[in-house]
Amino acid sequence: MEPIKKLNTTEKALQLNLDPSIYGTIAEIGGGQEVANHFFQAGAASGSIAKTMSAYDMNFSDAIYGKSTRYVSEEKLMHMLAHEYHLLTERLVHRAKNTQFFAFANTVETINYKGTNEGHGWIGLRFQKHPGAEPNDCIIHVMLKDSQARWQQDALGKIGVNLLHACYTYDHAEQIMDALRDNIHPSRVEVDMFRIEGTDFHHVDNRLMTLRLVKSELTHAAMFGSDGHVIQPSEALYKKNIIALRGRFRPVTLVNVDMMISGIRAFKKEPTVKKEGIVSLVELTLNDLTLGGNDVDEQDFLDRVDLLCSLGQTVLISSFQEHYRLAAYLSKFTKSRLLGLIIGVNNLVRIFDEKYYENLDGGLLESFSRLFGSNVKLFIYPAIHPETGELVTLQTYEPPHHLRHLFMHFVENGQMVDVTDPKTKNLNIISDRVLEMIQRDEPGWETMVPNRVAEAIRTHHLFGFPDALHMSEEEMAETRK
Repeated sequence: MEPIKKLNTTEKALQLNLDPSIYGTIAEIGGGQEVANHFFQAGAASGSIAKTMSAYDMNFSDAIYGKSTRYVSEEKLMHMLAHEYHLLTERLVHRAKNTQFFAFANTVETINYKGTNEGHGWIGLRFQKHPGAEPNDCIIHVMLKDSQARWQQDALGKIGVNLLHACYTYDHAEQIMDALRDNIHPSRVEVDMFRIEGTDFHHVDNRLMTLRLVKSELTHAAMFGSDGHVIQPSEALYKKNIIALRGRFRPVTLVNVDMMISGIRAFKKEPTVKKEGIVSLVELTLNDLTLGGNDVDEQDFLDRVDLLCSLGQTVLISSFQEHYRLAAYLSKFTKSRLLGLIIGVNNLVRIFDEKYYENLDGGLLESFSRLFGSNVKLFIYPAIHPETGELVTLQTYEPPHHLRHLFMHFVENGQMVDVTDPKTKNLNIISDRVLEMIQRDEPGWETMVPNRVAEAIRTHHLFGFPDALHMSEEEMAETRK
């Protein structure tokens, strides 16, 4: 069987133009009529386009779509989609029985003449998969990486055509996502938010789609809120004081909870931090989600996320194994405001291990310049020494001898500090041990995790907790060995 030929942008636009059942509106703000241009240049555009729309002046935009707090925002995009789709169904009733209507919209900021901003935009499609059906929504946010506006506009036009073509060509959300960067070099566009919903995609879990963004290398990081809804990082984090906790959270233990509570407590005492502008988040890396293999256990991922969200946490998924890469990413949004990272004292061993920085020309020194170069502070949580049983804090930690002066530089300048009043009585709780106890249903694990987490694990049989209703007595006995 011959492989299916991948269509170029013009071929995709023409294919849609020649389909008599697909008809709709294209509305674009900020980046030019880049998507509409492809349909007109492909030919037969009257077959698919009822109207194109541009409203660059803010007063015109407000008059047509209503006021928004920001013009390049999801809020503005949703106003555009609602307005344009309503007009289609209201004015083209005579076509409804044989037509799959769509409203495509984008609101975009391309790089300015001086290059002092980042190009980015919101792109969305409200579309029917069948005539007369309820519409679906596919919403994405893109970062435009090219160094000139005209190149960013070129990428914008292609990704818009890709989105429209994919939503009508494929039935699975994964296929739609995979097609977004067709005919675009990966270095030119980053997709850091993806959401699809509607009657034809009711089965899609957008948290898994968020994970897939990072797995597919469409972005380095993606996130969703404590309600489980996908959110776009820059809108949630822009000009905020961010405090972040890294971990595996398999499962969430009392130690994890205290790390966040005591870390936030110390963070709030910083003189430059405004309490009303704090965003706390927990971060999972792809490496911690693969469980030692190459594939991510999606159910295990959802279990961890459900527990974190139940505790009111915003969750970030990233491909950043090194602390300095996470710090550099989050610092893009803080805009000189303080960024705090909560780490266990044992992680200092890795931070000061030079072998982890062999990929950097400047080695360990370059990693520290990246880590602390953007108003970053590490909040260190203590641990119990496995051999002596003594408490290890920032004050008692011993770095490699030849790095001691470097270590003391960061301590004395306040870039590494101990957290405030940690609950040291819980430091004997080890997550791997708790996980073993859960899987064997050993008594006592419930006391090592928050009550809400214990209840969820028992009720939903998370992390391999035995389901007594579906196990024989022999199997139950085996889990307790």
